[in-house]
Amino acid sequence: MTFQPSEAKNFEALFESRRDLIAGFEGCLGVELLKETTSDEMGVVYFTRSIWINESHLEAYRNSALFAETWKETKVKFAGKPEAWSTKIVSAKFE
Repeated sequence: MTFQPSEAKNFEALFESRRDLIAGFEGCLGVELLKETTSDEMGVVYFTRSIWINESHLEAYRNSALFAETWKETKVKFAGKPEAWSTKIVSAKFE
């Protein structure tokens, strides 16, 4: 998601205020916010990643009041059209 530079910190604060609520949603195994290391006057790029037990838990979240409220506050901060993908972990190792 690309945000207006003036809204970047506001989005980070919004994410922090909702992070634990999203992570605590039934079926959510975790959520994180990633920020692109290079930004310019065109915008600041963030990625959110959440891991869900299955697609039905994700859909329940997407249909929740929490998502609706968060999305309403988020979308007004965009500098460009957001993109979303559903993926699955094929291989990973974390230390």
